[in-house]
Amino acid sequence: MSLKFSFSKKEKLKSKKLIDALFVKGQSVSAYPLRLVYMPTTFSEDVLFKTGVSVSKRIFKHAIDRNRIKRLMREAYRLNKAVYFNNISAPYAFMILYIGKEKPTLVQLESKMKILFEKFSTAQSTLTSLEK
Repeated sequence: MSLKFSFSKKEKLKSKKLIDALFVKGQSVSAYPLRLVYMPTTFSEDVLFKTGVSVSKRIFKHAIDRNRIKRLMREAYRLNKAVYFNNISAPYAFMILYIGKEKPTLVQLESKMKILFEKFSTAQSTLTSLEK
């Protein structure tokens, strides 16, 4: 099953319980200014990934700034998920956090998102090789 370049409603992480569990039990990888918290899980829907994005209210006081960064993060995720997640078969919950202090551009976020997904892929390949 190949992934499409979309970010549908079914793929969005909204469950408060799952988000709380993600921060308690999940692992993370970072590529400043992004941090990916992930956890293998199961979903009732027919999706492999559920993803959420978050920007700190403490750092970005204005909602307009937070919303713009979240929109750019979702776009960078949408454009790159098909490339990095086609070979993964287990379902995952993701939360992508913006931990920087300056406002990014789409080009900056996209390059960091690629690095973040590379780190996730290598973390997963080492994890699966340890299980075997």
